Amino acid sequence: MISSLVYRDQKQAGHNVPVESLAAIRAETNTMVWIDLAAPSEDEVRIVLQELFAFHPLAIEDCVSDSPSPKLEPYDEYLYLVMHALVADEKRDFHVVELDLFLGKNYLVTYHRDPLAVLDATIERYLKAPSLQVRGPDRFAHTLLDKMVESYRPVMDKLHQKVDRIEEGVLGSISADQLFPKIVSLRKQISQIRRVIEPEREIIADLSSGKQTLIRSILVPYLRDLAEELERVDHQAAVWAEQLILSFRIYLNKTTHEANQGIRVLTGLTALTFPALIVGSWFGMNFSRMHELKAPYGYALATALTIALTYATYLFMRRRKWL
Repeated sequence: MISSLVYRDQKQAGHNVPVESLAAIRAETNTMVWIDLAAPSEDEVRIVLQELFAFHPLAIEDCVSDSPSPKLEPYDEYLYLVMHALVADEKRDFHVVELDLFLGKNYLVTYHRDPLAVLDATIERYLKAPSLQVRGPDRFAHTLLDKMVESYRPVMDKLHQKVDRIEEGVLGSISADQLFPKIVSLRKQISQIRRVIEPEREIIADLSSGKQTLIRSILVPYLRDLAEELERVDHQAAVWAEQLILSFRIYLNKTTHEANQGIRVLTGLTALTFPALIVGSWFGMNFSRMHELKAPYGYALATALTIALTYATYLFMRRRKWL
């Protein structure tokens, strides 16, 4: 599907104009066009990317195929960007949606195969304010990038809650069968987010450096602020990844400590049986001449001796804090 916004003299002049009229509109002076390709057909791709704008074949090839990493490629008359949005998802927590942008002097072309709420919201925002002055396609691009960064927040908040629940479980009674899959899954999600955010931060930092002639100087501070926000998000994700490793180590130490406590108790109980074992072994020796067996109070004496020695052992272990 092809959607379009046309601005003439910085004021909105058309919405979803016929595709065959876009070439003439684009050639007009003081005219700016934003064209969005949402899950387009091959004919729509050919008409817009090849015929209307004549983008480089390599850029078109990258655009219509999945690009796992964000990137920025400058051409003579336009910039080609590959960016990724994080879309909150109840089933998978989030999924990544690719957004390709062609930024020219008087146009912005966006391409995406999956629905992208931030883009729809941006178009709706401009439609509701037809008198809003838009001085360049870089303003469109900045608005989109800003919305994409904002969309990271609910995803990051959900991950933060998961990290906190894992920490609580480690200090509580979570089992290894529950803990390990959660940590592995969450680490994978954080790694996926960082693989998106780190190159995007570098790209926006490049756009805010003032080296790109298609980016007006008035937008540089705003893009720099976006780069700082992405740096903050990336740093937070790195901190959570370290927290998960720390939680895993705490769990291992806790498990080891609990095992040692169990062994300590069992060792103490075994030590308490030593007096009975010694006394019983003494009286159980199979010798023909054992005066202890003929003593009238031998049984009572053996019992008292066993109890006394056992109690003495117990007191000794308590004093040494072994029990």
